[in-house]
Amino acid sequence: MPPTAGTVRVLGADPAALSGRERRRLRARVGTVHQALELVGRLRVVHDVNAGRLAQWSAARAAWSLVRPQGLPEVLAALERVGLADRAFERTERLSGGQRQRVAIARLLVQEPDLVLADEPASALDPVLADRVLALLGEPALARGGALVTALHDPGLVRRHCGRVVGLAEGRVVLDRPVAALSASDLAEFYGAAM
Repeated sequence: MPPTAGTVRVLGADPAALSGRERRRLRARVGTVHQALELVGRLRVVHDVNAGRLAQWSAARAAWSLVRPQGLPEVLAALERVGLADRAFERTERLSGGQRQRVAIARLLVQEPDLVLADEPASALDPVLADRVLALLGEPALARGGALVTALHDPGLVRRHCGRVVGLAEGRVVLDRPVAALSASDLAEFYGAAM
């Protein structure tokens, strides 16, 4: 749906002004981690991770990859980084919720996007793994001068992994400043009011 007011710019481009091909190229530069994860449970983990590259591959290569996984060294390296290299050939549906969340992160790592949009990427993870995953999430985009935009409900994760906080309540921006300029009481007040 087009915006009713203002403009939307993604990585410097107005998606509404792009051709279908240009929009697909732009979409390939944006990585997402949805709260619902959007994995295919019946596939093996390696295929769910490779789904991060589908926008970059031809239809023939994508189909062949289901028979013989393409880019296996990169997939295994991404799975190693999230602690799941030993699960590459298991069916995704056999993994726990936290493990599936890490598969979604590995998918993002092989995609190497310029912009990462993540909705509660650490919600099913223990605190140590949540810190590790959030550190990994920003790497692909930040390495190329891009950005990580994430929704987090844990003020501690916000303080440790974000550079700027934009707080929304009832559809309005109620907080917008660098994390370094926030006090613990600012975050406590915002998170208390937002809950």
